[in-house]
Amino acid sequence: MAKILIIEDDEVFSELLVMYMEDRNHEPQTAHTLEQARERLAVSIPDAILLDQQLPDGFGIDILKEIVDQPLHPPVIMITGVSDNKIVIQAMGLGAHDFIRKPVDEIELDTTLTNALKSHRLSRQVSAITHAEDYQVDIGQIIGTSPSILEICKTLGSVASSNAPVLITGESGTGKEVVARALHHHSGRTGLFLPINCSALAENLLESELFGHEKGSFTGAIARKEGKFEQTVDGTLFLDELGEMPASLQAKLLRVLQEGSFERVGGTQTQYSNARILAATNRDLKAMIGAGLFREDLFYRLNVVHIHLPPLRERMGDMPLLTEHLLGKINNKQHTAVKHLAENTWRRMQAYPWPGNIRELENILTRAAILARSDTITEDLLSLPEEPGHEHPDSKEEAHPSPRLISLETIEQEHIRAILEHTRWHKGKTCEILGISRPALDRKITKYELG
Repeated sequence: MAKILIIEDDEVFSELLVMYMEDRNHEPQTAHTLEQARERLAVSIPDAILLDQQLPDGFGIDILKEIVDQPLHPPVIMITGVSDNKIVIQAMGLGAHDFIRKPVDEIELDTTLTNALKSHRLSRQVSAITHAEDYQVDIGQIIGTSPSILEICKTLGSVASSNAPVLITGESGTGKEVVARALHHHSGRTGLFLPINCSALAENLLESELFGHEKGSFTGAIARKEGKFEQTVDGTLFLDELGEMPASLQAKLLRVLQEGSFERVGGTQTQYSNARILAATNRDLKAMIGAGLFREDLFYRLNVVHIHLPPLRERMGDMPLLTEHLLGKINNKQHTAVKHLAENTWRRMQAYPWPGNIRELENILTRAAILARSDTITEDLLSLPEEPGHEHPDSKEEAHPSPRLISLETIEQEHIRAILEHTRWHKGKTCEILGISRPALDRKITKYELG
């Protein structure tokens, strides 16, 4: 039996949680405001806390800060309907044990609570992170509510404040630099975030960019130059396309990771760096190690924490949110005013596998928004290539049908229906494609009357 404090302003949902806890032989107590929660905590400390984000007199994040500042504090599980991923990152970084979105999956809650109570008994704590303003990053670019994105946000919040190297993998266009910038943003580091693309420069130029050079060290070196490692004082160095780094530079990078020291090109004086290293690649580094193209010792030095970004085709349930976000970004940058997608536009986008991932999606939407003559993107504005043997879904329709404006909710409804039909109503496969749980799928089927 464990004492569970439920901080939730929705009395109906709060009562459901109470019954859930009592069924599992726990001892629940409720608080509907921050003030009530502080009163409960002043009297006794529970074994675990379920905390909502939006409360009548403030935000759950506010009391979370107070709770985690106490020694041997109870684990806090955030439960909220807020879809903003910044809250996930902030909560996990501050020390929340886990984060669950409403509507709550009972299996997920049961597993999470069991782990939290076990963690509390072992006195494990998640370290807090320091927040700092950073003009270089928009955390809101981490868009999605799929389980894979939620796990990435949890990991990001938990490791951001450490100095550990992080290896970010995923196909091109999945947003690896966005995640790297988010890690820097939440790290508390006061220095710069400096990215460098390892595939964009010739070997000698890349070496100079990373480590700097002395005057006269090679043709064109008319003055001494500081490299990125020297410039990144108390900051973060992001090595993009790491798999393209030449073997000779891999050895020098390994030395920096091991000893924090290096020499400029053509120099003999030892330089030192305290930069945190984040690296990203779309290549299979383990296969490259087997082929003798990448150092195994460097791989393990960089792969202390691993974050893998799924391709867009594996998180198509996030497409409505991604599309809405990207259109807002495009409208602001390109001075366009697109607000809608025609129905056949959305069907075409659903049927496409998006090999270029989010980068390709943004490119396609940007072109369409610029060419649009109204606030609606019609199917003829898309520049998506046809898949071999794939008949265009609207090939038998008239060339320029009148667009039907549809809401994002309708898009979600039609997307779920399409996936159900594609899997012949195999709910397990449908959940896997959509990135949602079985109870969540059942709720959506009921909501949209798809059964």
